[in-house]
Amino acid sequence: MKDDRQPAPLREFLTNAIGCSWAMMFFLPVAILLGGCRSQRAPSVPTIQFTKIPPAAQGGRERVDTITGRVSGAHPGQQIVIYARSGPWWVQPWPDKPFIPIQADTTWGTSTHLGFEYAAMLVDPGYHPPPTMDVAPTQGGSVVAVSIVKGTGATQLAPVVPLHFSGYDWEVRTIAGDRGGLNNLYGAENAWTDATGALHLRITKKGDKWSCAEVELNRSLGYGTYIVVVRDTTHLEPSAVLSMNTFDDWGGDQHYREMDIEFGRWGDAASKNNAQFGIQPFYVPGNFTPFTVPKGTLTHSMRWESGRASFKTVRGSANQAGAPAISEHVFTSGVPTSGQEKIQFMFYVVASEKSPLQNENEVVVEKFEYLP
Repeated sequence: MKDDRQPAPLREFLTNAIGCSWAMMFFLPVAILLGGCRSQRAPSVPTIQFTKIPPAAQGGRERVDTITGRVSGAHPGQQIVIYARSGPWWVQPWPDKPFIPIQADTTWGTSTHLGFEYAAMLVDPGYHPPPTMDVAPTQGGSVVAVSIVKGTGATQLAPVVPLHFSGYDWEVRTIAGDRGGLNNLYGAENAWTDATGALHLRITKKGDKWSCAEVELNRSLGYGTYIVVVRDTTHLEPSAVLSMNTFDDWGGDQHYREMDIEFGRWGDAASKNNAQFGIQPFYVPGNFTPFTVPKGTLTHSMRWESGRASFKTVRGSANQAGAPAISEHVFTSGVPTSGQEKIQFMFYVVASEKSPLQNENEVVVEKFEYLP
């Protein structure tokens, strides 16, 4: 019988060759895969860490603290920008000084006014941070990375002074605010009720600054009709403004649910209009309707429904059916939904180079009424 077995040396060679082939079939794809992973590995993503977080507190010019942190993966020329949220998000420490350099050891730090939350942004050269934002900053474009953290401890609210007016409980502001383009003082002594129950709001001089008045209802009322009776406002100086509005500190996604009935010329003495109805944001065409109010006591109302806000101003101190309207307007676009908004009365000074405020001013609100 013919022996088909191969000689031992040949069998050993073939066995080794076959083994090597299987090894190559297994290891070659793995090697390719691993090599591909190495070649396609994503670059490191910059990250921001906080090493010192200020308290969670309502903001104001009066209180500041230090916020610090560390950044990894930053490129040369990039800097940190900080925002603190108290109502809007405010750039820190000041709009004209928004950039915080990153040190050689990757740390950063700055003073900041207090807020309920704090946001740190890693930004490219050429980025222009807005003074305020309605919603939290997000990554994209020149904003390379964002980290947001809540303030430490229990939330601290600014001290307020209670006030009772028209059957409701209100709170009088006592800390400074940036309404109108100026950082005005606010004092509890600038808001009070007289023997008839009418609410007086006054702008007074305190040192070299103006001290203004703001009162806010202590609860939200939601949809319904808001009615206010206001004595003559035509005597106001061009830079004094009275605003009666809704405002939601937590409603940045809906422009703080702000809807306004306002009186003043906003620093323009030549303006023919001295009042306006409006919803925010003010820069959207059609969101404000200016008009002119005459001398005397007037009644102003806002009927707020889902998707609709109807404003009206009439003569006298009674919102009677059929009373001739001085002005009225209905907004059906951009009207906010009900949330945590509260009604406010604000009497403040606006920035004006041509007509800066010269004297103390006062307004009187006779009555506030709400109808569901």
